[in-house]
Amino acid sequence: MTSTTDTHPADGGGAEAGTGAGIGTGAGPGGTASAPAPATGPGTASLTPVFIQLKLSLLRNGLRQSGGRRAAYIASIVFTLLFAALQVLGLILLRGNEHAATIVVLSMAVLALGWAFMPLFFASGDETLDPTRLVMLPLRPQPLVRALLAASLVGIGPFFTLCLVAGSVVTVAHGAAAVTTGVIAAVLTLLLCVTLSRTIAAANTRLLTSRRGRDLAMLSGVVIAVGIQLVNFGTQQLSEAGGLDRLDPVADVLSWVPPASAFGAVASVNDGAYATALAQLALSALALVLLLTHWTRSLTRLMTTPDGSTLQAAEPTRDKARAAHGLARVLPRGRTGTVIERTLRYAWRDPKTRAGWVSSLAIGLIVPLFNALQGNGSVYLACMAAGMLGVLMYNQFGQDTSAFWMVAMTISSTRDAYVELRGRALALLYVTLPYTTLTVGATAWVVDDWQSFLPALGVSFALLGAMLGLGSMASYLAPYSIPQEGHRNVAPGQAGISIASIFGGMIAAALLCVPMLALTIWVYVSDSHAWLWLLLPVGALYGTGLTWAGLRFAAPRVAGRLPEILAAVSRG
Repeated sequence: MTSTTDTHPADGGGAEAGTGAGIGTGAGPGGTASAPAPATGPGTASLTPVFIQLKLSLLRNGLRQSGGRRAAYIASIVFTLLFAALQVLGLILLRGNEHAATIVVLSMAVLALGWAFMPLFFASGDETLDPTRLVMLPLRPQPLVRALLAASLVGIGPFFTLCLVAGSVVTVAHGAAAVTTGVIAAVLTLLLCVTLSRTIAAANTRLLTSRRGRDLAMLSGVVIAVGIQLVNFGTQQLSEAGGLDRLDPVADVLSWVPPASAFGAVASVNDGAYATALAQLALSALALVLLLTHWTRSLTRLMTTPDGSTLQAAEPTRDKARAAHGLARVLPRGRTGTVIERTLRYAWRDPKTRAGWVSSLAIGLIVPLFNALQGNGSVYLACMAAGMLGVLMYNQFGQDTSAFWMVAMTISSTRDAYVELRGRALALLYVTLPYTTLTVGATAWVVDDWQSFLPALGVSFALLGAMLGLGSMASYLAPYSIPQEGHRNVAPGQAGISIASIFGGMIAAALLCVPMLALTIWVYVSDSHAWLWLLLPVGALYGTGLTWAGLRFAAPRVAGRLPEILAAVSRG
């Protein structure tokens, strides 16, 4: 930001700020106060190019930090160009199709939705999303909004949006009047998307720069996973005969919702409804004006209001103490209960640990249920719920990072190591057992196959036991550090260890469950359905045995490798 401060006054930025905070007046070489800078003139137009240069400088300096970041940026550009080219080609091929306008209107609505949620999950990807960095500069809201809006048009996202709206104009515009309307619609849509993103970012700046905002960014993987499943489900529904006809009523409604209304106006011009087209364009223009007004007010409030987001609430913590006492009351006594409580507190308070838990819970439930809703699911696919949570047992000491030394100081024997590992496994079981039962039951209800409920639950418990046992061993065989800052889940140089630990453990767990799977298949093949219920206790006992064996095998080795484990998990 130093470069901005140095560049701004020289480029006339002080004129933008008027006479506030003494900017525009100063002492000359002889001590005489110079005349204030005029409020109008060529200097007032210099703020926008300064911000564009600042955006380009941030991009350039960011790419200079490391070769990995540069390679990732180049790869993202190549991917965006290819994806944009495919999108434009697909839109052009739709020209003349009876559902072309419907698809374009819906695409614009989805595009705006993406721009609205993007700053909430990827705020750290663009440093210019945080206007509080400019608080010390004498800037007026209106010129600042214009400059930030112009700078926001620089980047991969705006380029992709421009390609998409240009292809949409080619798809739906027929005739000179429609093409003219389409050009206006394209400009309005691009400005609306960028302004919507900036307005939401400005309104949530305090959240996005706080710890809660970083927690929210950690959950972006869950949203992406849910979105992929929704897209997959919607694609299958639309691929059926007459599937696109179901979208026409939705498009009719969205054609009056900005920014989709701008391209709804192009379709109206094609039909000769010029008054309707004018109203739809006016709606988009009005939405743009309202967003700019709200953005301006948010910036004014941010620039003039002190940041109290880090202030602690001056309320007694009596309720928290009671809650902790209530949790401890239902846990075992001694070290086991302490380890369980500590692990559950990590899962609730630590951002990356919580993100891992939430992602596993969401994906483990979404995948089997969505497949069941699509008509090609199976109750046994719900075993994925146990597998997703079982993975959390791997690298148990990595979540402690350098604080693992406090745990290591309390381990002086194999018994201590065994109790420590057992407590961590029990903490997972406190959540995993009811969650797995719920997921298997929900899947059985959706596919209407209650006969497979008990055997599928037995296989899930066997898989969970195998992963808990193997996770105990992987925690000392392949420990790795989880950095507390940034979005990396693995410290540099340890990515290979992480991949080998998780995927190798999953394959080994599947192999350990082969006897249980063979028994299940044999019960079905031999037509002994009356004995299916026995697979539940057999699976539970088998999983318990695997967990116990893994804990017993890992405990002495953990006690003997404490320095090596501490060194591995402290790298982040």
